[in-house]
Amino acid sequence: MKTRILGRTGLHCSEVALGTWAFNSVVYGPVADGAAQETVRCALDQGITLFDTAPLYGTRERDGIAEEVLGRALGADRENVLISTKFGRRATRGNVADFNAANVRSSVDESLARLGTDHIDVLFFHSPFGPDDIDDDVWQALDDVREQGKVRAIGHSISKFAETQDMAREWVLAGRVDVIQVVYSLLNREATALIRDLAAAGAGIVAREALANGFLSGAVTRDTVFPAGSLNARYSREDVAARVAQVERLEFLVRDPVAALPQAALRWVLDNPAVSSVLTGARNAAEVVDCGCAAGLPGYHPAELAQAWAVHERDFPAA
Repeated sequence: MKTRILGRTGLHCSEVALGTWAFNSVVYGPVADGAAQETVRCALDQGITLFDTAPLYGTRERDGIAEEVLGRALGADRENVLISTKFGRRATRGNVADFNAANVRSSVDESLARLGTDHIDVLFFHSPFGPDDIDDDVWQALDDVREQGKVRAIGHSISKFAETQDMAREWVLAGRVDVIQVVYSLLNREATALIRDLAAAGAGIVAREALANGFLSGAVTRDTVFPAGSLNARYSREDVAARVAQVERLEFLVRDPVAALPQAALRWVLDNPAVSSVLTGARNAAEVVDCGCAAGLPGYHPAELAQAWAVHERDFPAA
């Protein structure tokens, strides 16, 4: 596993990181505690050193289940890795925006307890939808938790890209945040210019949803029916068919030594030198191994990258 520097934080992170959204939540179907812990241990064996989680990754009755699972699985290896978590949204509060000083303090302390650690390496704003979500007192509280050694760096996990990309630019250029987490994949490239610009300004870039919520996993077909209540259940039969067709036009990227579509999807993201690390939401050890291999693969030839862009421009001519 190769490493890259997480922007101006100076922290070294693995090129492939493990996200824990799927652990004990309903977005992709249930993941048993034992399987989740095995996935984390396998990630460590693969050389993954960045793990991403959040208080929101739980249930309506209990926040931060994924944080608890991650903390138990890492054990003493916690000192050898980076942990990023978030604040501003809780499962038990219905995922409402809560970006204020009081919540910074309580959320950080609760996350530290669930993770079984004394510090968080990167604390992300968890998807504010716009400036009106942010109380002015939040910045002093963030300075305080950094000075106390509870948090090493502040980040912004972007949601509602069109509405919040300017906010992300402002925060990075003002030195308020040092890391950006943003959706970026073969099927979603709207953040390309932002990634380029903010990396040039010194921000670390963590790419998420690189497998496009499973559509780039190789497991989704036109006949796939997603369980009710899962994230992809929002797509109609026509939507599923259209996205599968888009993926099929990108299958030329799977060629020796790229053995599978997830590897191709992650390798493509890593071929952008502005990206510090790409998150995989692997739900089991086999998926971790498959995705972890992407970091060791050679980059794509410029002609292949150009072809991938041509496919994208055909499918999204206004992008």
